[in-house]
Amino acid sequence: MHFFTKKITVLAVVTLFLHFSLLVPTLKAEEACIKDIDVVNSWDHCILSFSVTGCFTEEMKKAIDNGINTTFTFYIELYEIRDLWWDREIADLSVSHYIKYDNLKKIYTVTLSEKENKVFYTNDFNEAKKLMSEIRGFGITRLHNLQKGKRYQVRMMAELDKITLPFYLDYILFFLSLWDFETDWYTVDFSY
Repeated sequence: MHFFTKKITVLAVVTLFLHFSLLVPTLKAEEACIKDIDVVNSWDHCILSFSVTGCFTEEMKKAIDNGINTTFTFYIELYEIRDLWWDREIADLSVSHYIKYDNLKKIYTVTLSEKENKVFYTNDFNEAKKLMSEIRGFGITRLHNLQKGKRYQVRMMAELDKITLPFYLDYILFFLSLWDFETDWYTVDFSY
């Protein structure tokens, strides 16, 4: 009987592994990347805008709709480019976008840290997705930190923060670690 129990346990583990490994292609998002990068000057700030594409899958939407809070973090760096010396760092920033879904009210709540944690409410997932994946009009630094005639570079990347599940679900839903993404670093050079 002991041999039979071991055989059943091994068979169950193999079956679960095969079942979850078949989910792998559907869990991965298309290659997430940053697009529509725009660096402009206002009267007193250097302003950055961009969007991230390929960062949502159907499985992510289902998880969000089932109450898993999700955070996108954007890392932004600004450097003065110097030919004969190390580039000088001017700004090293991170901003986060948070989404949660209220299943009773059928409303997505999106919080944007770069807008002083302003909260947006919508019942349209596409609108929530757009809010989550865009940075618009973000002031990287004040213009007095830049010098006329100098060259600068903005570097940016985005990542989905790791999902934190209750202890017992970590073992059942281990395949959700495949949900994690991060973009490459993207750079834009400009002169002031």
